[in-house]
Amino acid sequence: MEENNQEKKDNEFKTVTSTKDSTYRSFNPQKEGIKGGFVKTVAVPFLCGVVGAGVVVGGCIGVPTIRNTLLSKMIVSTVTQEQSNTVSLDDINTKLITLSGFSDTSISVAQKIKPSIVGISVEYSVNSIFNRGTTTAKAEGSGVIISSDGYILTNNHVVNSSSSSSSFYEIEEASKVTVKLYNDDKEYDAKIIGTDAQTDLAVIKIDKTDLTAAELGNSDAVQVGEFCMAVGNALGLGDSVTSGIISATNREVTDSDNNTYVAIQTDAAINSGNSGGALVNSKGEVIGINTLKVSGTGVEGVGFAIPINSTKEIAEQLIQYNKVKRPYIGISGTDIDEDLSRRYNLPLGIYVRSIEAFSAAEKAGIKIGDVIIEADGKKITKMDELNEIKNTKKIGDTIKLKISRANETKEFTVTLQEQP
Repeated sequence: MEENNQEKKDNEFKTVTSTKDSTYRSFNPQKEGIKGGFVKTVAVPFLCGVVGAGVVVGGCIGVPTIRNTLLSKMIVSTVTQEQSNTVSLDDINTKLITLSGFSDTSISVAQKIKPSIVGISVEYSVNSIFNRGTTTAKAEGSGVIISSDGYILTNNHVVNSSSSSSSFYEIEEASKVTVKLYNDDKEYDAKIIGTDAQTDLAVIKIDKTDLTAAELGNSDAVQVGEFCMAVGNALGLGDSVTSGIISATNREVTDSDNNTYVAIQTDAAINSGNSGGALVNSKGEVIGINTLKVSGTGVEGVGFAIPINSTKEIAEQLIQYNKVKRPYIGISGTDIDEDLSRRYNLPLGIYVRSIEAFSAAEKAGIKIGDVIIEADGKKITKMDELNEIKNTKKIGDTIKLKISRANETKEFTVTLQEQP
């Protein structure tokens, strides 16, 4: 009996191990019981855990703080796997910018800066060559309050008549300058403190205190593409704002009076009357003084502002001296380029055409016909390059000039004087 039972077990074992298919078919009830135990002890708890985790994560996704944390971790994990270098959360923009947020920025900027912007009206006496009589002309502009006691920064061409004269008429000095403050219908008489045609800046003053001075920003930190707002007395309508972005920085421009300066370019609309107003950033800080725009067929959204950093020292000098004190050499010159150099057998540099009497150049021994080839050890070929070096110095400083005269090279030390 035992032999028969043993023989049956041996046959059963052979049947189970013969093929893979017969192995799965030959599980006996005892082994099926083992399978049922595995489902109860392992599979069911695992599936329940998965479902529970899904419910928890799903609930967390509905909570903004938890959701953002999870998304940030997911983004960092993905980027880290794709890139070998370390990525910081600061380098990933996970913020959503809404139109309402942009609108709130514009509103807060306008509310902050508008009390510091004024409208300027100027009256001139005009003499025409076609009429012996004198008429009165009126111009509109804008200004920025730079001190609580009434000093206002604006453009020179807003208050200075010389930039508006032509061959057909002559405009005399401004006979009246008035200022309108924000939310104030009263007109205040203003006095011209000082003007500077070279930088197109001027300072005027009204007899009033407790004014809201504008907060001046850092124009050297301005970046292309950042938000900006132009604020001023557009078309003489009163305070108005236009917004845009910074299109370019350090743009060299030349105005109608042939003054060349470096400016900030923007696509924020700058209209007639905006001159002298403020260009501000998203913090409501003044980063520039609106000065001109390019207009014509095919031109749109090209305006310029004088960087505020370059106006600070000018404004201080206008208030203190009623003018800007600049170092002065006292020469006029012609740039010698390669073509002129070959034609007249002259070295590259600046040909001295004239010398002012009693000037620094005359006192140093420079003569007409000299060619300036170096200034303070730097090779120069243009008057602009010489002026750039000179303008880094103060009145009384010296500048060393290397000059070619009659095929000989000489060095002169020029003590800079105040520009008359």
